[in-house]
This record gives sequence, structure tokens and C-alpha cells, in this order.
Amino acid sequence: MEVEEHYTNRSGWLRAAVLGANDGILSTTSLAIGIAAASTSREPIVLAAVAGLVAGALSMAAGEYVSVSSQSDLEAADLSREKMELAESPELELQELAKIYEHRGLDENLAMQVAVQLTAHDALAAHAKDELGVNEITQAKPMQAAFASAASFIIGGLLPLLVSIFAPIKLMVIYQYGFAILFLALSAMVAAKAGGSNRGKAVLRICFWGTAAMLMTALVGYIFGVKTT
Repeated sequence: MEVEEHYTNRSGWLRAAVLGANDGILSTTSLAIGIAAASTSREPIVLAAVAGLVAGALSMAAGEYVSVSSQSDLEAADLSREKMELAESPELELQELAKIYEHRGLDENLAMQVAVQLTAHDALAAHAKDELGVNEITQAKPMQAAFASAASFIIGGLLPLLVSIFAPIKLMVIYQYGFAILFLALSAMVAAKAGGSNRGKAVLRICFWGTAAMLMTALVGYIFGVKTT
């Protein structure tokens, strides 16, 4: 019997990694395009890409850690409150659990039997999963999210940095845009495969919004930029 493959257990790090990689590609490329639109030399473009890469990776790591830590704190507070309620009013909590199973389609007697057995096995785990929606697979992991986000941002940001270093300066904007779309499409395909979702939809979505962001950045560079030599 073949075991089914599920993707929910990847949700924590996959979300952070996809966000980091796409942001690394898009934000670093947008910076490079904005500077390239206002400059005729390579040095400020490369400097902007390096600065964006370093600052972005640190910002992504800090942002992910803080936001996921907040989620983790909320989960811990809910679990603590649930543990206290189980100690103070176990019968009421048992009825509450049974009602949850009734709403999912079980009849009253079977719902109560399931609630009794799960409560006897591990009451807090049963309430955490079925009442609060917290389980080991989806539980917030701040360090994992921070590392995945920062590492993927660096990988994504290195690609437009290399383009900044090696692409012809006169065609820098075109090269940056073309490679960015290619990198974003590849990133979307990898993420879709890892998450078991539709690849075509993922590619179209990121390419559309990526194009919009880079066009706006280039426009700002052309309008407000001062040509340097």
C-alpha cells in the first residue's frame, strides 16, 4: 500500500523560503534597475545590489522571527488557558469537544465517545488540535522561519547581483528585468512543486506582480535620477 504524500508539514518553512527567495530576487533587482535607470556607471548599481542584499536578508530574518514569535506566543497563551480550563472544568470542556465533533458530522453519542476517548488519551492535545487548530505540523517555529527566509533571500538576491556585475551597462535594465522574470518563474515552479500546487498559476502570479514592481522602480529612476559618470 503506497503512502500518500502530504505537503502541510512543509508550510512553516516553505512559506518563509518562498517569500524570502522572491523578495530577494525582486527587491534586489528593483534596486539595481532603479539605479541603472539613473546612472551610466556600474559601481553604484553593484553597490545598491550588495546593500539591498545584506539589508534585505537581515530584515527578512528579523521580521520573520518577530512575527512568527508573536504567533508562537499567542499559541502558547491559548494552550496555557486551555490547560487551566481543563483543570477547572473538565466536564464543560468535554462537552465542548463533543460539540465540535457533532458539528463535523458525528451523531451525538459517537461524538461524545470520541471526545471521551481522546480526552483520556491526551486532553490538551485534543483541544489544541480540534478547538484551537494548533498541532505539531503547523505550530509556529520562529528560528526555522527566520533561517529559511534569510537564506532564501540571499540565494535570490545573489542572482541579480551577478547580473549587475556582468551584464552590459547600456542594457542593464533589460538584462535585469529579463533575468529577474526568469529567476522568479523558476522560483515559483520550485515552490509550487514543493507545495504540490499549480505551477502555471504560481508563475503567472509572481511574474505579473514582479513586472509591475520593476516597472514602477524603473520609472522612479528615470524621473528622479541624476545621471552619473
